[in-house]
Amino acid sequence: QVQLVESGGGLVQPGGSLRLSCAASGTILRFNTMGWYRQAPGKERELVAVIATGNTNYADSVKDRFTISRDNAKNTVYLQMNSLKPEDTAIYYCYCIGPHTGYTYWGQGTQVTVSS
Repeated sequence: QVQLVESGGGLVQPGGSLRLSCAASGTILRFNTMGWYRQAPGKERELVAVIATGNTNYADSVKDRFTISRDNAKNTVYLQMNSLKPEDTAIYYCYCIGPHTGYTYWGQGTQVTVSS
């Protein structure tokens, strides 16, 4: 069993910053691929950022503003979000892909609201 627990969401003004965390616990000690999706009301889920074996990729909409990182010792992935815009408002979901099965595990989601 694997559980992903997210934290760090909230309300922030435009131009502000937030840092999301996602801690994985359970039977898998390390995931090769970890990342973040988001879903805004009325929109499809969008891949925001992914980190895998040292490589990172970002959606064009968040490049140069968001940074994904991980702490393998803590089995935790982070998303540092700077220069936030109202269009970043969404529920953010972390995910991890099981290294042997390819199964995708999901966090419960954390709300990020960017508004003045």
